[in-house]
Amino acid sequence: MTPDHHVPGGGFRNPGIPPLDARLSSVLKWKLLERPPRRPPERPTPRGQPSFGTPRGKPDDVTVTWVGHSSFLIQLGALNLLTDPVWSERASPVQWAGPKRLSPPGFPIDQLPPIDLVLQSHNHYDHLDDGTVRHLIAAHPDARWLAPLGVAPFLRARGARQVTEHDWWDELDVAGVRFACTPAQHFSGRGFTDRNRSLWCGWALRTGSTRLFFCGDSGYPGRFGEIGRRLGPFDIALMPVGAYQPRWFMQPVHMDPEESVNAFRDLHRPHGTEGKGVFVPMHWGTFRLTDEPMDEPPALAAEQWRRAGLPGANFWLLALGETRGR
Repeated sequence: MTPDHHVPGGGFRNPGIPPLDARLSSVLKWKLLERPPRRPPERPTPRGQPSFGTPRGKPDDVTVTWVGHSSFLIQLGALNLLTDPVWSERASPVQWAGPKRLSPPGFPIDQLPPIDLVLQSHNHYDHLDDGTVRHLIAAHPDARWLAPLGVAPFLRARGARQVTEHDWWDELDVAGVRFACTPAQHFSGRGFTDRNRSLWCGWALRTGSTRLFFCGDSGYPGRFGEIGRRLGPFDIALMPVGAYQPRWFMQPVHMDPEESVNAFRDLHRPHGTEGKGVFVPMHWGTFRLTDEPMDEPPALAAEQWRRAGLPGANFWLLALGETRGR
């Protein structure tokens, strides 16, 4: 039986919601007719000092270091892994135009420890970057890449030797860690002819008694309750909070801060653990992709977190390059 997120004849879709509006007229309405109010000058996103283990973490370490946007270095004991790595100056098919990085990455790419594994959530330019992929493959040729269906050809064409593609709910073991490819409500495409020809996803990780969730990009409500029930509860959840305005255009594919906190709660409700997991905001403060002020997403997320009565110590607003663990 064909899964409900597969399109007969090829491609993928978001089950349960109408097809996303891909018309050029909608993009032009947003960009040309609905001009956002003039913004104050941008300020660099706060920076921290990396403190990840080199070359590897201690056996019981579980740490996350924010590189920027949705890129993290995660250390699970001796295992070093990256999520959606982007170190380039622009999230674009070219480096002379397109969304420009407003703050440098949390640390230079050459300061990475040996990378064992890379998780990809989908193929958009702010998540899958040609220059970064080529650098990582050259510098860490033995790294394994886990990607959703349809993304492997991009990676193999750039020299990746160990690549596996996965559908939603696929699970596999790598170096003592259990990985699960999780559903997301989003879309894919890098040009005019490949829209939704590859899949989008999040990732759940389990090692020993520790569970982490990397959301990727998603709209709300998605299937967060089901993810939590099947794969949670999560000790740490990396959740997108930015790129949400205007809502009439972005709501199906990008959560706003309130929805992101609600999604976190949905992940934990099946286990009654809303007050125990850590929320890490991501997908903000790096590239200007939409209309909201760059520093608004984490502030609104923190406000929603307080309103929900969740523990302040469990809201980890990382600075660029900052390392935290538990």
